Amino acid sequence: MNKILNIILVFILTTSGLVAQENLTLFKAVKNTLENNLDIKISENLQEIAKNNSSILNNNYLPNIQLGSDINTNVQNIEIETPSGIAGALDNTQTDNSSAVLSINYNLIDASGRKYNFKKSKELFSKSKLEVKEIIENTLLQLFTVYFEVGRLTEEEKILKNALDISRRRYQRKLSQYEFGQTNNLEVLNAEVDVNTDSINLLNLSNRLNNAKRDLNLIMNVNLESKHSIDTELSFINKDDLSNLFLNDIKNNTSYLISEKDIIISDLDKKAIKFSYLPTLGLSGSYGWNESINDNPYAFYNKSISDGFSAGINIRWDIFRGGKKIIANKNASINQENFKLNKEKITLTLRKELNNAFQSHLNNLFILDAQNQNFETNKNNFERNLERYNVGQVSSIEFRRAQLNLLNSELSKNAAKYKAKISEAYFLKISGELISRFK
Repeated sequence: MNKILNIILVFILTTSGLVAQENLTLFKAVKNTLENNLDIKISENLQEIAKNNSSILNNNYLPNIQLGSDINTNVQNIEIETPSGIAGALDNTQTDNSSAVLSINYNLIDASGRKYNFKKSKELFSKSKLEVKEIIENTLLQLFTVYFEVGRLTEEEKILKNALDISRRRYQRKLSQYEFGQTNNLEVLNAEVDVNTDSINLLNLSNRLNNAKRDLNLIMNVNLESKHSIDTELSFINKDDLSNLFLNDIKNNTSYLISEKDIIISDLDKKAIKFSYLPTLGLSGSYGWNESINDNPYAFYNKSISDGFSAGINIRWDIFRGGKKIIANKNASINQENFKLNKEKITLTLRKELNNAFQSHLNNLFILDAQNQNFETNKNNFERNLERYNVGQVSSIEFRRAQLNLLNSELSKNAAKYKAKISEAYFLKISGELISRFK
């Protein structure tokens, strides 16, 4: 078991240093995500559809132009008898008719609410931009959470490697002392147990780190087995800037802005329905051409060609449609009220989340400072115990306790650092400033 464990550890420790790893900064990770993430691509395609729908080409503002033509042939047998007594019969008499018409129709007044539907399409396009922004924000927050988790585990791996190195040196020291009769076998076994414990902790940590790296690659939509080194030097927004963002309230929050758009769109829906009470006034015009040829010798004419223009004005007024307009108008008012209530609900929820995020981040910053102080205290205590252990003034149990205290305080400090960074990212998202920090 120990041999297998040692082989795996040697593989991890050697390959981690030999495999070339590209340095992946946070800005590079953001760039990869914005370019490759599939959720973002889908949302951008939906935005493009909304843009197309907002075009004047899609809102009944341009005239309808139609071109039509018709050609037909008629072959028949004819028997005739005139009042003067002339009679006769014609077989296979052929008549050819050809026609073409170009028509144009345009509504001067459109009872479908064309004006407000056009404005609505513009607002829907504007809303789609906000929806893309919201998806980007959610994706970036997910990216930051995983990126910082990789950073935390990367530093934790270094911490555990250092702890294992200390335990190995202690184990080798005990082996040497045992060979010269300076210690007993129990001390050697205890040191070996500590080496095995630290080795297992490192193996488990390395597995979690590799899984986290795959999660990161998945968000960026790159090769899942791509290897990256992560920046572990972090900086935080100063408290004055945090306070200013907090005072800005939620006015830049994307969900809040979307709720405002919903109210505007519902108002345009209501106006479009009211516009349907008006008549539709349209203009029409056409140019037509007709030709008729027949070989009937008794016909008044054998060939006829006509062409000309026509124009007209038409008006249509749906005075009553079974009450559908009345119901539609009532429902539009209810929908508008619902959107106003939804905005109020979102406002209360976001303000609560903003306050919670702000206080949580300040609390995490305080914890980080406290953990830094605890680490320095445990580091000094460990160094004193190491000196005393080397001269035989401290037992192995006391030394191991000091080592574990140092290890736990360093892990806690490391975890607090990344927890504070993630809480900062969440606060930026709620305040609506997450994307602007990476422009």
